[in-house]
Amino acid sequence: MKFPFRTKALASAAALCLALALAGCSAGSMKTVSEVTGNSTFQSAAVPSASPDTSTASAKDVIEDTHFDADDLHWDASAETTLVLADSGSTAAGENAKEVSVSGGTVSINAAGTYRVSGTLGDGQLVVDAPKDALVRIILDGAHITSSTGPAILAAQANEVLLYLEEGTGNSASDAPSYADTAADAPNAAIYSMADLTIAGRGELSVEGNHQDGIASADGLVLDSGQVTVAAADDGVKGRDYVLVLGGNYTVTAAADGIKSTNDASEDLGWLHQYAGQLTVSVGDDGLKAETALRISGGTAVVSDSTEALEAAIIDISGGTVNATADDDGLNASIAGGGAQQAGDFHLEISGGAVTVNAEGDGLDSNGGIAISGGQIVVNGPTGAGNGAIDANGEMTITGGVLAAAGSGSMAQGPSGSSTQGGLQVPLGSAVPAGTVIQIADSAGTLLATFVTSKPTENLVYSSKDIVNGRSYTISTGGSAEVAAGLGAGQLDGAKPVATVTAGQYSSALGGPRAR
Repeated sequence: MKFPFRTKALASAAALCLALALAGCSAGSMKTVSEVTGNSTFQSAAVPSASPDTSTASAKDVIEDTHFDADDLHWDASAETTLVLADSGSTAAGENAKEVSVSGGTVSINAAGTYRVSGTLGDGQLVVDAPKDALVRIILDGAHITSSTGPAILAAQANEVLLYLEEGTGNSASDAPSYADTAADAPNAAIYSMADLTIAGRGELSVEGNHQDGIASADGLVLDSGQVTVAAADDGVKGRDYVLVLGGNYTVTAAADGIKSTNDASEDLGWLHQYAGQLTVSVGDDGLKAETALRISGGTAVVSDSTEALEAAIIDISGGTVNATADDDGLNASIAGGGAQQAGDFHLEISGGAVTVNAEGDGLDSNGGIAISGGQIVVNGPTGAGNGAIDANGEMTITGGVLAAAGSGSMAQGPSGSSTQGGLQVPLGSAVPAGTVIQIADSAGTLLATFVTSKPTENLVYSSKDIVNGRSYTISTGGSAEVAAGLGAGQLDGAKPVATVTAGQYSSALGGPRAR
């Protein structure tokens, strides 16, 4: 599989965006330098620090080939068209007023331009039906649209649609619970775009997808900024070709998947990349999902409830903060949408950031390999047999970072022999209860790590730069910890030694891929 993150096209756009932010903002820009650069530094709270990969990503790291252009966030305010929505009759005034048509509750924008929309449609629809090469910029400035027949906002045709949320305003879109047209390729979301779609601005937007999805683009989707809340009967937020998250705060509750990219016809498309911002997802199926690759290089992603929290053929985490809670697998590098692929087509890589997983299935799961070279990873894995905190069909290689993976003992898996960083297994025999403090000290009695279990735990796999294969380490329970769960500072006073282990030695269930 060709790795789908391209290295040229968006770098110039991101650099321009950074330059504009540094130079100051004109009408409609509303971006801060931290939003542009994803300037949130991860600092480990654990005693053993992660390898020194705490530098932030820079604008040049936004490398995908998308429709996003920072110039879209700037416009001439004097050229705006004002559109006031009302059930009694919507009105338009300004430069492109003649390009707006009103038929009952349906308000149509028929040309490129900038349209400032306010007011309320209790039963209506805002439609974009512009030329195929048109950029339509819609400023939602206190706009509330509810439809009883289909999408509240429908971009039927354009090259690109920008929804800009005016700072200080609340906006809403709510669709019908049932549509007349239910064909497979028919619009099915409260906000639905047949064109590339960008959401930006510092205002608020509430979306209710009563039929199926909340926000959907049949092309690409860029989430640049905004305070957006989505509740959906099916999927929350969906971009077919890609989803790029550059900032904002997006809270998604959905019966099916949370935020996803769905194109399975091209190896260069179907990806999701979070570069900054905050994603908070609670769903009935997968939290963040991509057909080809899912990348997190900054920001915060919280999946508080899911079947599988993160799923894609390739998962790449190089920065930011990830908190993933799943009833099944936490981070799952596997087939997202079906089809025959070889084990080598799947890969889970973590090179930076802070990752916390709480999974009842496998914590870190790959149908291919797992590679950890940086960051801090805490896995609270399953309590029962049949799954493990780590599960790789291929090699599980550790060359850096800090890993603490706790779970059941029967299906546990440890690092492979190709790992260059030391690691050890902490077999606890019978399960210790949640809240147990586990201490790891070297032969001189120096405390190297303190881990607090968040659920009953039989086994812990631990790796950091402080562990040297072949050396002995003392495992104790008790003592004190400065965290309620996971890795943190602690003290050995009062701890009881329970085992002495040799780093690099694992039981027969660990130390390489398992047979299926």
